[in-house]
Amino acid sequence: MEEKIHYDTIVIGAGPAGLTAGIYLSRARLKTLIISEGVVGGQMVLTHEIANYPGVESISGYQLANIMKKQAKSFGCEIKSNIKIDRIELEGDIKRVTLSDGKEYTADSIILTSGGRSRTLGVPGEEKFKGRGISYCATCDGDFFTGKEIVVVGGGNSALEEAVSLTKYATKVTIVHQFDNFQAFEHAVQEAKTNPKIQFKMESTVTAFYGEEKLESVDIKNLKTGETENFKTDGTFIFIGYVPNTEFLKGKVEMNQWGEIITGSDMSTNLPGVYAGGDSVTKRYRQVTTAVGDGTIAALAASNYLHNKKIATL
Repeated sequence: MEEKIHYDTIVIGAGPAGLTAGIYLSRARLKTLIISEGVVGGQMVLTHEIANYPGVESISGYQLANIMKKQAKSFGCEIKSNIKIDRIELEGDIKRVTLSDGKEYTADSIILTSGGRSRTLGVPGEEKFKGRGISYCATCDGDFFTGKEIVVVGGGNSALEEAVSLTKYATKVTIVHQFDNFQAFEHAVQEAKTNPKIQFKMESTVTAFYGEEKLESVDIKNLKTGETENFKTDGTFIFIGYVPNTEFLKGKVEMNQWGEIITGSDMSTNLPGVYAGGDSVTKRYRQVTTAVGDGTIAALAASNYLHNKKIATL
């Protein structure tokens, strides 16, 4: 027999946005369930050290995730992680989430915080050296490469702007881009080209990463000549795009052409009682702190929605 349990709010995703929403909702004595297809903490757990979280001098992403999880559970929030969602219904007064094992959970409101992931190169060594020389966030990890020589992969606005930003720390930045021209605004291109610390390897791509305990070198293939060189480096930053984890929401909630959920200032979507936040929504900056802010706003808005809904039924 299928298990059916009703909640005030179900939060989809257990990254910093989802955990924050869970803390606020459950502390307000609303029956709350967080469901995550991945681990608790999301992308945050991949960060070796977080040194820019207000009030905390230094902490690992894994530790911060566990603290948030403990807080949410202490207020009564239920958390189910590493489980597969089979179906989700967002329209109507009652929202439904069905798991692959047949269990069904219903709620009066839903908060979508399914997060996202940086687009990867998918080449040998990339998985091994994530967090050990390979990064997808200059703001998070730039300081760790002070006095080092690094590689930046990409040719869009993010790649060029972050490359310039990284010159505050690194002694040399080598930009590797697969085309002979950049897909970025002219001011970003000129700023990178006039920076004395930046050099370029155009019509090239990184094909492999090497090292022992940490990254030591990369293979750079010239796509025009076919030649490959082993290039010594202390670190590599990859900025080739971002992929929101919203494939399961296609056709169910309003999204832009990149699959990011469109929200209002209160993190509301186009559907009543459905809110969203974190890396799965339309936004420019993706940080733990911005995700926490989204989760806070979404939870408060959902609480207000539930309060008004309850009054309407009296």
